[in-house]
Order: sequence, then structure tokens, then C-alpha cells
Amino acid sequence: MRIFLTGGSGYIGSAVLDAFARAGHHVDALVRNGEKAARVQARGGHPILGSLSKPASYADAVAAADGVVHAAFERSASGPQIDSTVLDVILAPPKRRKRFVVYTSGVWVLGNCATPADETAALNPPDVVAWRPAHEQRVLEAKGLRTIVVRPGIVYGSSRGIVGDLFKDAANSLVRIIGGGENHWPLVHDRDLADLYLRVATEAEASGVFHANDEGDECVNDLVEAIAGHAKTKPSIRHMPLAEARKKIGPFADALVLDQVVRSPRARALGWNPSLHSVAGNAARLFEEWRRGTEAAQ
Repeated sequence: MRIFLTGGSGYIGSAVLDAFARAGHHVDALVRNGEKAARVQARGGHPILGSLSKPASYADAVAAADGVVHAAFERSASGPQIDSTVLDVILAPPKRRKRFVVYTSGVWVLGNCATPADETAALNPPDVVAWRPAHEQRVLEAKGLRTIVVRPGIVYGSSRGIVGDLFKDAANSLVRIIGGGENHWPLVHDRDLADLYLRVATEAEASGVFHANDEGDECVNDLVEAIAGHAKTKPSIRHMPLAEARKKIGPFADALVLDQVVRSPRARALGWNPSLHSVAGNAARLFEEWRRGTEAAQ
């Protein structure tokens, strides 16, 4: 298959690129500069220089693709509007053949869910992702396309992401936890997540919403304690009041204190079975993976 991928040099997108390239698919990946183009090429992708905000730079690649995987998001005030612009392009009815579209959302749209929430659960997003449900609905209601919404948990693995930041903080001897830390984070390893993208793309009947998490139901305190135990020097662990965190990082803080227990029955019905089911139980391995990733990025 020929795939058009946004975010091919990003955290999720690079794992997705690896999975599709290993499976023998041709991946055209949108990148913003030559440095990122080189990274994509090294992973077996075909870079396309352009920008999410400039549809003319990638419209032809979308039209030529058998499927689109949208894994990018511009983290700025204009990010939601740019995301809408991307949807205008990738949801346009295909002129020659049916195309699939995989849209990346996230479990934060569920809001607090201490009772296990599957793909049918009602949405109650915090402010930082309040715009996401409308974009999900646009994807799911698009005509002439096979459409999929993937809601990853908090992604871990390699040296990036929210969990990667915990490893970095532990290595730097100070870890901050927002709130009491008893809240649960749904988690998923980057390579396991990429496997789900490949499955929904290649399964001709797959459509609708798919959650992606390892169902380990780990709370933040347990994650941090396990990670801290494998640092060279045991770090100081500080609990930061939510009000203080809001002043420092804005509405992102409210997402980090969500208490979420999430289930992924539709993904599992496709045969998806995460290879890792715990950050705390694999902290030593993941810390080493983080170190290697950090060194490689330098």
C-alpha cells in the first residue's frame, strides 16, 4: 500500500513509520525541513517537504495514497485550526478509489473515568483537548472513506513523551507529581501502538473508534517510585498542588491529573495484544531505552 503520513518524524509518527516500512508499505511522510527529511529517509520513508498549515504542499500526496495516517499536531494556539485544515484535505472524497483515514486523538477526551471506559464511553474532555471530539466526529462521519479514530493512552518508550520526561527528571534528581499522584494513567508502548495503526489500516473492515492502552491501570505514584528506583541517584519527589501547576503549564496540568481506567476491547478484537503491560514492572528496561534514545538524539 501507499500511505501518506503526517508526523513521520514525531513521537507517534516515527513508530508508525517503522511499523509500516517493516511491513513493506510505501510511506510518504510530511516533514518541515531537511533534517527531519533525513530522519524519515533513514527509517525507510519517503519525505515530502511541506507544512500542515499549507495544504498545497501535501494535497497531491494525499490524492495518490491508498490511506492516510494523521499522527501530527502542531502544539500552538493555532493547533486546532491547523488540524481542521488538515481534515479538509484528508477527508475530501477520493477521486479514484476508496481510501482509509486513521486519525490520532487520545484518551484524554474521556475525562475522568475511574470506572473502566471502553470505546463507547461518553466524552468529557478537559479544556486542553475540548476541541478534539468535534474533529473525531468529522472523521467518523466522512463520506466515501473508511475512517478510524485511534485514541492512544499516554505513550511510553524511547526518549520522548510524558513518561520520557519522568525518566529525564529522575536522572536529574527531581521529579514533580501534580496533585496526590493516586490517579491512574492509561499507558501504551510506542511500538505496541504502532502495531495497532498497522492493524486498523490493513484490516479492510476496521472502522470507528479504537482505544490503545496496555490496561495496566498504574497510578502515577507507582510509576514514579519504580522509575526513581532505577536512577543512579535516588531523586527527590515533590508533589505540586494543581493550582501551582496550572500557573506553570496551563490547562495541560488538568489533563495530567485525570484519573482514567481505560479498556480497548475493539482493538483486542482485531488481535491486538500489547507486548508490554506495565511501566513500573519494566522500569529498568525502559530507563535503559530512554538513555539510549537520549544519547542517539545528541
